[in-house]
Amino acid sequence: MESSSDEEEVRTFTKVLSEKYNPENFPYGQGIGVVVLPSAPGSPVKDRLFLPSVLVLSDRGISKAGEKLDIAAFCAHVVELDLSCNQLNDWGEISTIVSTIPNLDFLNLSMNPLSGVALEPSTAEVFSRIRRLVLINTRVSWDTVHTLLQHTPELEELFLCLNGYNTVSESQTCCSSLRLLQITDNQLRDWAEVRKFGLMFPSLSVLVLANNGLDSVGDTRENLQHLFPNLHSINLNNSGLSKWEDIERLNFFPKLEEVKAKGIPLLQPYSTQERRSLLLARLPSVVVLNGSAVSNGEREDAERFFVRYYQEGTERELSERYHILVSKYGHLAPLAEVDLTPRCTMVDVRWGERVEAISLSLEQTVGELKKQLRDLLQLPSNGIRLFYIDREMGSVFGPEELKCGFRALHSYSIRDGGEILVVPKDKSCSSSSLSQEA
Repeated sequence: MESSSDEEEVRTFTKVLSEKYNPENFPYGQGIGVVVLPSAPGSPVKDRLFLPSVLVLSDRGISKAGEKLDIAAFCAHVVELDLSCNQLNDWGEISTIVSTIPNLDFLNLSMNPLSGVALEPSTAEVFSRIRRLVLINTRVSWDTVHTLLQHTPELEELFLCLNGYNTVSESQTCCSSLRLLQITDNQLRDWAEVRKFGLMFPSLSVLVLANNGLDSVGDTRENLQHLFPNLHSINLNNSGLSKWEDIERLNFFPKLEEVKAKGIPLLQPYSTQERRSLLLARLPSVVVLNGSAVSNGEREDAERFFVRYYQEGTERELSERYHILVSKYGHLAPLAEVDLTPRCTMVDVRWGERVEAISLSLEQTVGELKKQLRDLLQLPSNGIRLFYIDREMGSVFGPEELKCGFRALHSYSIRDGGEILVVPKDKSCSSSSLSQEA
């Protein structure tokens, strides 16, 4: 009896392993860190496989595990396994693979169809050695997540992005080993849901909440200190925060040192530099802001800007932080607006064989300069053209004609040591001839 087309199309882990890592795909040898393993007699796997300790089998259509003996024989040394973008929809098949890889530390199951697929506690026991688990866009339920957490006592990093969560289901037991939780691109808008992570993960150090639309950090100092005692880093990019009070409450996390807060409504009215300064001045313990380290000088500049901004601006509700900084720096005078543009410059004016060194006011216009030169050099009352030659850059750019009578001289970047060439208007002038004449 012939196999059905469905059976022929089944892609097993062992089959894909054999296809990808057979010696025919390694024309230059096995490479560094690759183990050459002979297959057992009668095994459907190739005679030999070149297997690295990090296996990447993403987007291969895998839906079944295959023979456990083959997996055990070939994957004993494997520590990382990427099975993302496959067709695994049965935790039993996944556990068969994991149970036969004794040193597995990292497992990526992203974008496998696991929505609504139950995970029995007895099946979850094989995940006990996993330290990093990626479940992005799998739509796994919170019940499944909790079952996994109860059977992964060494889990340190968990990725739950793009799973459509708008609430968080609390676990009966906490996972004290977890250090990093990345749960971006969900719909966790209410702080009442986010705070549950503090109860579930008391050792949490990094919390990535970007692209959730979180609208507030609505807790007291005591609660935040208790909920997140070990939090060092929080990512709130593209959240819905709209009040400075929410930013200032981040100071209640006792160990917080790194904050990301780009793309939030609160900061939209401000310039890029104002955003950074106003954030930094409110977060005295933060040493990395939006991915950039904060120097002592930058912090002082930001704090001084903060004081000046609120004592001069229209926002009259002064926070506690404002009063703290005023006690530190005092009431600061507005920064003077200093224009460092030179107002005068020395140039040579050339008219034929005659050369005069004159001091030019750069505030005057081209028309005013023409009048000045006519009076100085006794030139015709009309019919002259002016060209500026920068002696340092003239060989590169050539002379520049001063055409616009109403244009100020400083807009031509005239500098000390330059030359103004005066030419009769009826004389044919090219840049090359002007350069030669000069």
